[in-house]
Order: sequence, then C-alpha cells, then structure tokens
Amino acid sequence: MSTQTLTEKLISKNHMGINIASVTIGVGILTFPRTLAKATSAFDGWISVVLSGAIAYLIAWLLAKLASRFPRQTFFEYTSLIASKPVGYVLTILVCIYTMLFVSFEIRAIGNIAKQYLFYNTPVEMITLSFLLVVQYAVSGSRVALLRLNLLFLPVVLYVMLFVLLFGQPLIDLENVRPYFSSSWSSLLKGTKDVGLSYSGFEIILFYTMLMKRPQEATKSVLLGLLIPTILYLTIYIFVIAVFSAEVAKNLTYPTIELAKEVEVPGGFFERIESIFFTIWIMTIFNTCAMWMDITVLNLTSMFKKVKKMVWIFTLSPVIYLIAMLPQTLIDFFSFGDNLTYYGIVVVYLVPILLLFIAYLRGVKSDG
Repeated sequence: MSTQTLTEKLISKNHMGINIASVTIGVGILTFPRTLAKATSAFDGWISVVLSGAIAYLIAWLLAKLASRFPRQTFFEYTSLIASKPVGYVLTILVCIYTMLFVSFEIRAIGNIAKQYLFYNTPVEMITLSFLLVVQYAVSGSRVALLRLNLLFLPVVLYVMLFVLLFGQPLIDLENVRPYFSSSWSSLLKGTKDVGLSYSGFEIILFYTMLMKRPQEATKSVLLGLLIPTILYLTIYIFVIAVFSAEVAKNLTYPTIELAKEVEVPGGFFERIESIFFTIWIMTIFNTCAMWMDITVLNLTSMFKKVKKMVWIFTLSPVIYLIAMLPQTLIDFFSFGDNLTYYGIVVVYLVPILLLFIAYLRGVKSDG
C-alpha cells in the first residue's frame, strides 16, 4: 500500500519533460526575437535558435546524468557525497542565490509587461507584489501538485500560441526574410549566446529527478522538454521576422507580444488578441516562478532540516521582492537578466558538469 501511494506521488518521464518545457518557456520567449535580430542578419537567426537548442540539450543531458546517478537524493546530498560536505554547503547556497534571483527577474518582468499592456495606471510595485503573493501561496502547498499544474497550463499556452500564429499568416511578407544565409559565423555564434537566456530552466532536472518514478529516464525527459521550446522559438522567430522584418524587430521591446497585437480575427470577435495572449502567458510565468522558488526552498530545507518550509518562504519573499525592485530602467532590467545568465552558466551548468566527471572518476554512486 505504501509503495503504491509513493508511486502515485511521483511523476513520469513525460511529465518531467512537460515541466522542463513549461519552465523554459518563460519571459525569454517574449524578447528573444529582438536580441537575435540585432545579432544576426535578416532570417538567419533560426540557425542560432537551433544551435542554442542543441547546446542546451547537451548540457541538460549531462545534468540529467548527474542527477540520475543519485536518484533519491537532493542536490545538497549528492554534492556533499561527491565533493565533501563543506563544498556541498557552498555550492548549494550559490544555487539558492541563483534560483532566488531568477524568481526576482521573472516577477519584475511580469510587473513591467503587465503595466505596459494591461494595467496602465497601476504601479509596477503593486503588480509585482501581487504576483509574488500568489507564487508564495502556490509554493506553500504540495510540491508534486505544483508540478502537475504544468499538465494543465502548458497545453493552453501552446494552443493560444498556435491560434496567434494561425491568424498571423496573412501578415507574412516573404520579402522580409531575404536575403538568406548572409550572416557570418561570428554573428550566428553571438546570436546563439544571446538567445541562451530563453533556454534557461532545464536545470530543474538537477533538483526534481528525485521525484521521478524512474530517475534513470531523466535524459529522455530533457529531450522532450527542450524539443518543445526549440520548435516554438523557431516558429515564433520566423513569424516575427516575416511580419515585421529584422530591422523593425530590433526596435521592439517585446516582439512576440507585438506580433499578437497585429493579429486580427475575422468578424471582430476578439478586439485585443495581445491581452488574451498575455493573460494566458501569465500562467506559464507563474509556474516558472513557483518552481524556482520551490527549488530554493527545497535546497535550503535539505541543508537546514530543522527550519520549516513556511519559515523559508516568509523569509525569502521580502528579499526576492526587494531585489526585483532594484532595476530602475528597462536597460537595468535586461542587464540584470544578462548577468544572471552568466552567473547561472557557472553555478548550474559548469559546476554540476564538473561534479559529474569527478563522480565518474571517483566511482561515486548513490547507495540506494
């Protein structure tokens, strides 16, 4: 009976893939066509999207290999096993800083975009605080229940995106995508780097593999989890360039939302598609924020077992909010996102990959 109950509380390979896809499709998808259009020429940014997706999959595969090597252990536990307990404390705290900063970035993004497109007269501080309180409430509940929300939300988001692209087809001008293959390799590589933030999120495999029914299938989960965003990013970029052209896309703060604004449904049934699009998109960003905050709490409780979960939630929330309010301008905000990406490359990409190689060399495995 206990075994059946435990199995019911665990998540499947496909469910984990959906979680990865959901957390990856966050704020970055609204802005990446602009940064990509600046780095590359005309239509060639699609090459950077594919290259970035391939690199993300390689890194995610290595992270999944590390986590599946220690199937029922937290990040702190298997890091301590590989590199000693003091190193485990340091690395886990660095990861907690990263995940907490990511929550700050996402909730501030919600504040900025909601004020620009939905709540014109509401202070960004109040929008951000309201969203954080909802995220806080979600994290205080069941972890597996939180993850299962993605099964409900992600299909809705994908259907709305398909709806926008379907009715955006009449706006396509093929002249906007010419010339082809005019970008140098250096600009394509720069575009690959710039679109990297949009793929951030697959590193949740490091922390949630222990909740899988078959942790050894984690590598298959990352394939599904990154295939969905890659196809979606590729399609959105093609539409943005084909509708606006690369020159126009460079000057749009949120090209994906602007694309939704241009869409018109025959018969005038929907007047403002971008409002519907953004309202639905809030669900994905909500799940992204909730999972990152949950991971922060998960790592802290794994280190300090005597401190209760709710204590960490109430302690972290004011810090997250204050950090979110630090950027004063959009330039500061996007700079915050770029710096966060570079920090994440070291803390949740390079360091875990190094730990994987150390574990292989030393033959360290889970006892279970």
